[in-house]
Amino acid sequence: MTAAADRSPDTAAGLDEYTEADVHQEFGENPNEVRDTNHYQEEYVKGFVDKWDDYIGWEGRAASEGSFFIDQLSARGVEKVLDVATGTGFNSVQLLKGGFETVSADGSAEMLAKAFENGRQHGHVLRVVQADWRWLNRDVHGEYDAIICLGNSFTHLFNERDRRKALAEFYAMLKHDGVLILDQRNYDEILDNGFSSKHKYFYCGDTVTAEPEYIDDGLARFRYTFHDDGSVYHLNMFPLRKDYVRRLMREVGFQKIDSYGDFQETYGTESPDFWIHVAEKTYRPDDELSESYSTAVHTARDYYNSTDADTFYHEVWGGEDIHVGLYNSPDEAIAPASQRTVERMAEGMDITPETRVLDMGAGYGGSARWLAKTYGCRVTCLNLSEVENERNREKNRAQGLDHLVDVVDGSFESMPVQDNFYDLVWSQDAFLHSGERRQVVEEIDRVLVPGGQVVFTDPMAADGADVSALSPILARLHLDTLGSPGFYREEFAKRGYSSIEFEDHTDQLTTHYGRVLSELEAAEPKFKGAISDEYISNMKTGLTNWVNGGKSGQLAWGIFRVKR
Repeated sequence: MTAAADRSPDTAAGLDEYTEADVHQEFGENPNEVRDTNHYQEEYVKGFVDKWDDYIGWEGRAASEGSFFIDQLSARGVEKVLDVATGTGFNSVQLLKGGFETVSADGSAEMLAKAFENGRQHGHVLRVVQADWRWLNRDVHGEYDAIICLGNSFTHLFNERDRRKALAEFYAMLKHDGVLILDQRNYDEILDNGFSSKHKYFYCGDTVTAEPEYIDDGLARFRYTFHDDGSVYHLNMFPLRKDYVRRLMREVGFQKIDSYGDFQETYGTESPDFWIHVAEKTYRPDDELSESYSTAVHTARDYYNSTDADTFYHEVWGGEDIHVGLYNSPDEAIAPASQRTVERMAEGMDITPETRVLDMGAGYGGSARWLAKTYGCRVTCLNLSEVENERNREKNRAQGLDHLVDVVDGSFESMPVQDNFYDLVWSQDAFLHSGERRQVVEEIDRVLVPGGQVVFTDPMAADGADVSALSPILARLHLDTLGSPGFYREEFAKRGYSSIEFEDHTDQLTTHYGRVLSELEAAEPKFKGAISDEYISNMKTGLTNWVNGGKSGQLAWGIFRVKR
């Protein structure tokens, strides 16, 4: 045996029953340079694997997860599950206890041996298979109702090709209506704001500390300290951003992806420790795409389809233009101020009768009709509310513009429109309703012709805003973030757009919501019974939150003009 004093610095006293190979992790002279997918097998040495259950803390982990995964699978009628990141067997055992037929796979032979042992101790015989995700179909056979990839395991893939290949293998092994459940640490929070953990939902036993020792955009090196014997181990992982993982899933073929924070559909004002992505393989054609909308889009769609919302926006807000206005005075009427925004946005956008325009989040179509009447151009209105869309079509027919303005039901996160087709993408105060704004920019990029233009407004968080101060607004929208001027500049710049201009009119945001609040209060007696008291009360609160957010300097609003 090797004496503790002779061991690698990665270990400490109390491990005398192990050989050097059992406890030593080889990272070389520059551990932060080890960024190789295959290296994970060398990191899970026997000593570390034997301590892994102390890190997980089976009882605490079961309590924090509750029945989340069982409920997700049961709701979809799942019977047969492939656990592709078995580790020491926690999730496989939970699935077997839940009555699911389960196959347990992992790339580490040491982990599978420990999982099999743990299964026996809990009264189950695990069906274990050693398999590399990149060649999963070679090593594991059959089709499954569900695949789970948990324990932050997907983070071991350092190469994007490896990540795409693994997801493609998962997709191929699922039945036509199967589901993939994959979790990850909230690396966005760690990269952007530093590491912290509430430990309420964190997979960590009481005698273990797990924290990043080094972090950059390509590496999260975590140190695991076991306080019972002082042993220390490390894992080198790739810090996956939430939206990036969702984009890869979508590109592989998953249409509907819901992301949960710490086993909850909504996660309050605090940033979660973990994200759990639930991706459904079921393919839906364009006329069924509404069934695959994200949770945030469903929330917005249900809201705008409600009778209360339709009555409020059409009768109180104005009906034609339901967006933020540009006011000449604080007490100016909403309609002319809103019209002024449309005219200001169109300035300098090179619109001709030949211009093909896509209005994303078109509402009742007021801007589209103005563009069609003013320039003679064709406009496609894309909007998720079928109620608003029907009003839009009626107004187009009434004004004799239905030959120039088309109305399409759909979400701007996944638009049922043609690639490389539109000369101008237009949007007003709609993108905030998406929880996937990077995907929204991807979709704009997809449908825009080379040399195309983008003009849009959006209520945003100010650059550097205190997110906690925006919690009342975020809670009402069922979102965890708003966009920001810096966010949109960065996203368009990454896609090669050469001209990105932001015309700041943040002061108008406060004025506008203040005016709408005044109009609502004045109209309240008239609409008694037509709009519910609860809706009016909630709307007053929401408008007040927007006004307060603007006055506190936490919000931003203005006109973005972007050109390739």
